Amino acid sequence: MKILIIQPKIGMGDMIIYLPYIHAISKKYKKSVSILVKDNSRAKELLADDDHISEIITLRKELDGMNGIFKLSSELKKRNFNKIFIFNSSLRYNLIARLAGIKSIYQYPLFRSKDNIVHSAKIFTEDIINEVVSTEPNLIINKINNNLDKNFKHICLGISASGPTKRWDINNYIKLAEELTKKIKCKFYIAGGEKDVDLINKFKNSNIGKDSFSFEKLNIKETLQNISNCDLYIGNDTGWAHISVGLKVKALTIFCDSPVLAYGRYSARMVTIEPEGENSTTTHDTLGKDKVSFNKVLAEAIKLLN
Repeated sequence: MKILIIQPKIGMGDMIIYLPYIHAISKKYKKSVSILVKDNSRAKELLADDDHISEIITLRKELDGMNGIFKLSSELKKRNFNKIFIFNSSLRYNLIARLAGIKSIYQYPLFRSKDNIVHSAKIFTEDIINEVVSTEPNLIINKINNNLDKNFKHICLGISASGPTKRWDINNYIKLAEELTKKIKCKFYIAGGEKDVDLINKFKNSNIGKDSFSFEKLNIKETLQNISNCDLYIGNDTGWAHISVGLKVKALTIFCDSPVLAYGRYSARMVTIEPEGENSTTTHDTLGKDKVSFNKVLAEAIKLLN
C-alpha cells in the first residue's frame, strides 16, 4: 500500500502543526507515507530524520494552479498511490487524485471557505482512523549531544516574522534580554534569516549582544539542533515558535496580528501573549504590536525560566 498526504499550506509553522496527523495516519496503516508540500514549508529539511515519511514531493510552480493539474496528476500516477489524504477543500486536488487513478480519496468537505487549521485537521484525521489524535507535534531529529554551559539559561529569541505587523519591536527584545540577565544568567540565540540581518545586527551591537548567537548563516538542520538545546523560546508567532514546540521546548509566543485560537492553543508547550484588551481574540487584522505589555512578557518569561 502506498499513501500520499497533501498538505498545501506554505509555512514552516503550518508544517509542524500538521505533523500529529501525518504521524497518526502513518501509524494507523503501519506505513511510512509520501507527502506533497510547498517548498516554503521547508519540509525536506525539517523532516529529514522522520521515518514516518518516505518521500517529500515538492509542489513546484509548474505543478501548482489550474495549469498544473495534468502535470501533477501525471507525476502522481507514476507512483501508484492507493490512498490519498487531502488536508484541503479544493476541487483541484480532488480532480488530480482522480486523474492519478488513486482509488481511496479522503478530503475535507469541498468548497469550505474558512476553517481552524488545528480543529479541521484533527476532526478529519480522527474520523478516518477512528482514534483520538493528540494535537501535540513531535518534530523528530537525530539530536547531537551538546556541551552548553548548564550555569546559563539558553533562550531562543524569535525576532523574525512573516510581516512587520506580526513583529514585536527589536528594541523590546533588547530590553527584555537586558532585564532577564539582571535576574538570571542567560545566553541568547537569535532566530532569524538573512532578511533579518538588520534586526540581528541591532541586537548584536547592543549592550547585551555579546551574549548572543544568531542563525542567519545556519541551515535548517543546524538551527534545529540549536533550538532543541534551548530552555525557552520567546518571540513572535512565526515558524520558529512552532518548531520550538515540536522540539519540546516551551514557547512564549507573542501574537500581534494573527489568530491565536488557530495557532496558539494546540500545544501545552505554547504560552501566548496578546495585545492589551485582547483575550483569545487576535486575528490577522488586530495590528497590536504596539499594545503588547512589556512587563507581562518579562514576568511570564521569568516564570517559565524558573
